[in-house]
Amino acid sequence: MATTTDERGAPSGGLLSLLDRHHTVAPHNYNRWLIPPAALAIHLCIGQVYATSVYKASMVAHFDSSLTAVGIVFSIAIVMLGLAAAVLGTWVDRVGPRKAMFAAACAWALGFFVGAVGMATSQLWLVYLGYGVIGGIGLGIGYISPVSTLIKWFPDRPGLATGMAIMGFGGGAMVASPLSRQLLRFYDPDYDPSVASSLATGHALTMLFVSLGVIYFLIMMIGVTNVRVPAPGWKPAGFDPSTVSQKALVTDRSVSAANAIRTPQFWLLWVVLFCNVTAGIGILEQAAPMIQDFFRGSDGKSSVAVAAAGGFVGLLSLFNMAGRFVWSSTSDRIGRKPIYMVYLGVGIVLYLLLALAGSTSTAIFVLVAAIIISFYGGGFATVPAYLRDLFGTFQVGAIHGRLLTAWSAAGVAGPLIINGFLDAAGTPGKLTAADYRPALFTMVGVLVVGFVANLLVKPVASRFHEPEGRATEAARDFADGEAEGSVARGGSLRVYLSWGVVLLLLAYGVWQTLVTAAKLFA
Repeated sequence: MATTTDERGAPSGGLLSLLDRHHTVAPHNYNRWLIPPAALAIHLCIGQVYATSVYKASMVAHFDSSLTAVGIVFSIAIVMLGLAAAVLGTWVDRVGPRKAMFAAACAWALGFFVGAVGMATSQLWLVYLGYGVIGGIGLGIGYISPVSTLIKWFPDRPGLATGMAIMGFGGGAMVASPLSRQLLRFYDPDYDPSVASSLATGHALTMLFVSLGVIYFLIMMIGVTNVRVPAPGWKPAGFDPSTVSQKALVTDRSVSAANAIRTPQFWLLWVVLFCNVTAGIGILEQAAPMIQDFFRGSDGKSSVAVAAAGGFVGLLSLFNMAGRFVWSSTSDRIGRKPIYMVYLGVGIVLYLLLALAGSTSTAIFVLVAAIIISFYGGGFATVPAYLRDLFGTFQVGAIHGRLLTAWSAAGVAGPLIINGFLDAAGTPGKLTAADYRPALFTMVGVLVVGFVANLLVKPVASRFHEPEGRATEAARDFADGEAEGSVARGGSLRVYLSWGVVLLLLAYGVWQTLVTAAKLFA
């Protein structure tokens, strides 16, 4: 039986009943612009996973371990992200975004708390279990749950919608990096983040994880509170679905997650995402030492200082975030297949330019690398809209989750390719631009494979489509028993407050990044 409501419109089943899928359905007058900040609240928090390098050296010293052993924490988290998204994607679609986002918040925060226990007791395996496994599950659920919801609220601009959400994942590191440094300094006054050799104590690391767990859980609750799915039959004012279905590759039918993985289109997109991510990670993973090596003189010294290299990494973070929004929004105008031709085709040219002329000028190197990284971010943000075009909205979250296994695979392949060539060329700190060329030419080949795969993408055959009306029936079943009075209205004040919080976080991250990036041109 559906949960009833009292005369004030509150669910009678208690606070946890608010997570019930029926209470996730919005009234017809709900403001859809509350959904992007809800998604951003989740992605800005889980994007912290890209900021682990801030305290990596301190962890090595605290556990008296190696960089490889500590680096496994990040690898476990990314692998679990892909596995959780793939395995739990159908569950996310079934229970609704609110319960899924709440589960993500709990797992992400619990991961920090268990990791904090590992820090306090000097047990690295507890950090593997907490931040890596439990937190990684939160990453996977949190990554896909708001994205599929946004697509349903913005059928007229799916690229813009997914770009806004996934932009937050790219921006999460920009917020987490300076925040982590400042918190470590607060808990350990002797720690100086501006000095590369300065290390934080185990107590400071423990309190950092506790603090981040609490802060992120509270921010993610903003997303849990605001997220809704549109009521059956809802569409934006003035929107005509027929104008969208007339575009190339865009379907008005639906494909289930089980059928999607049987289509050649799914696996072609898997290859496309894998190639785009592999090439981007090739730059990101080696960014700081790479710019120093490219401008190393015959005396073995680099003309790029350590602080300037850090500024380069900050600049890449900014382009990574901006590319997710700008390029994904552009795909609404020119189409998903053409924008991936840009990512991959222009990327081929840029990688060749980087290999052959990148060492001639710092400005050329920085500009080319920044555009490559913007394509890397854009590829992540555009792929959910590409999936929606090909497979419909019926189970797009579950399909997206399965596709993210390409990210997990690329997260292993990209660093292996780059590091394999560099290990064969010489020792870190003595490499030059010439030592990078074999790896960069290999990335060109990877992008060529992705470009061909994208060219082969065609509309999904009708035999994979769900029966007419299946998606509509599923949406009505999801909303069965819902009373409009049991959900809050999306008023203007609530919209402004929600956007204010996430924009303040983004502004903080952007400002801190620009301050760091300025050292590159000092």
